[in-house]
Amino acid sequence: MKNKKLLAVLPVMTLLISTVAGCESGSKKEGQSTSTAAATPSGTPVTLTVEVFDRGIQGQPDLNNNTWTRYINENFGKPNNAVVKFVPVPRSQEIDKLNVLMAAGEAPDISFTYDSATVSRYAKVNGIIQLDDLLAKHGKELTNYLGKTVLSYGLFGGKQMAIPAKRTSLAWNGMFIRKDWLDKVGMPIPTTRDELYNTLIAFRDKNPGGVDRVIPWGLAATGMNYNYGNLGESFWGKQSEEEFVTTPSWLRPGNKDALKFLNKLYNEKLISPDFALDKTAKQADADVTNGKVGFLIANWDYPLRQSISEPLKANVPNASFVPIDTFKNSEGKYKKIAYNENGVNIFIPKSSKNAELAIKYLNWMSDPKVLFFLQYGQEGVNHKMVNGIPQVINQTGDNMQTSNLNLDLTLVVNGVELGDPQKNIKALAASAPGLEDAAEKSYKINTTDTYTNFFYDTPSESNIKFGKTLGDMDKQMTDKLIVCKPAEFDSLYDKLVAEYMAAGGQTVMDENVKIYKAMQSNKK
Repeated sequence: MKNKKLLAVLPVMTLLISTVAGCESGSKKEGQSTSTAAATPSGTPVTLTVEVFDRGIQGQPDLNNNTWTRYINENFGKPNNAVVKFVPVPRSQEIDKLNVLMAAGEAPDISFTYDSATVSRYAKVNGIIQLDDLLAKHGKELTNYLGKTVLSYGLFGGKQMAIPAKRTSLAWNGMFIRKDWLDKVGMPIPTTRDELYNTLIAFRDKNPGGVDRVIPWGLAATGMNYNYGNLGESFWGKQSEEEFVTTPSWLRPGNKDALKFLNKLYNEKLISPDFALDKTAKQADADVTNGKVGFLIANWDYPLRQSISEPLKANVPNASFVPIDTFKNSEGKYKKIAYNENGVNIFIPKSSKNAELAIKYLNWMSDPKVLFFLQYGQEGVNHKMVNGIPQVINQTGDNMQTSNLNLDLTLVVNGVELGDPQKNIKALAASAPGLEDAAEKSYKINTTDTYTNFFYDTPSESNIKFGKTLGDMDKQMTDKLIVCKPAEFDSLYDKLVAEYMAAGGQTVMDENVKIYKAMQSNKK
């Protein structure tokens, strides 16, 4: 199956918060951009307003007066006779707050959201500015940096209504197994579903860690940190592209068998017994760090992060999680989902009087020197170089970054940007000191044989109406099916799916088909 674009209503890839220090403004420093005009325009400075997330980080600096905002105003503001003013928006309320600002005509000149459906709705009511001409006139470097594929996620009705950021880290989930346990039970790394099953049985019966209450497969309530990875994909049967992108997973051929497999594991005491009650993953984290878990699926680098790896090493010095690929499908592939190429969606409200300056600002930001400084600052102050890769130096106060690598300020990119994909991977791996090789291997595994979900360029009104209800049902259905008695599984599956479709699933699917067909027709 060909890769498909992902509706950008996604959880932000879980990242470690890094804080780094910067240089004071006023004098030329390393990393300072030279791409702005030499002559400063005359007249009263224009105020360019830019949205910024207020994440409520303890000890965070003034969001309008810190090392990074002063750098921006010194290097972009002054040469363009502008003052860049940041408008804080609470991260947890960003869409609600944005809707209020848009309705009042007070949204920042540069606004953004991770929710493509929200942008699509604004476009539908003519609330944002079409950007094609502005990009052509003032966004050459920006256009070249993002490329056609990334920009295509900002097309609504064939018009460029948003500027998506480039996502540089595409790996999503990862599978990890205790290598020291494998060695103790004398088994190789499992490469198929059946091999994994046999390994889990060995972990249960032989308890290679010698722990109380051994947990072969560590799991928490369905969510971000612990999940089922590409188990489902290993069971899926063939579908046309239209069927695959428009139908809920509950109707995919093989999905029932995948859930039945999990039900079998649960009833054979091969997965966490109380996973459905672990809504925060605190219990799962404790089980992992206390050395009770043999296998888990989580974010691609999760057990390699210091927050997990260090307490595990302290408790079990010889413990070693290694990345694996074990869910092979009938075609011999390890199909798995990856993040799509776009990140946050940037747009300019119709109420803005500074659209041209806004595009110039984003164009300036796409300069590699600007991106590097905003992400890493000065060598020796904000970062140190290790084997040619910058590593941040955590700091507080004026130099603090309130998001990883200044994600909230480097709007044109989501993730590390060193101008070379291989260097980007090594920089990501550097966040797992001592485990860099495992991190690189995991990233490679989880960006191989990948697909992304379909991107709808038109908002689905039925999804807006029923999305939360169906999302809640998804979780409840999955948990019920895993923990039920095996003899009850088939009838319960059919009953729950019928209820799901009646609760809005069928309506959403029908609208998906309608939008999909219209998009295909527009391509002709």
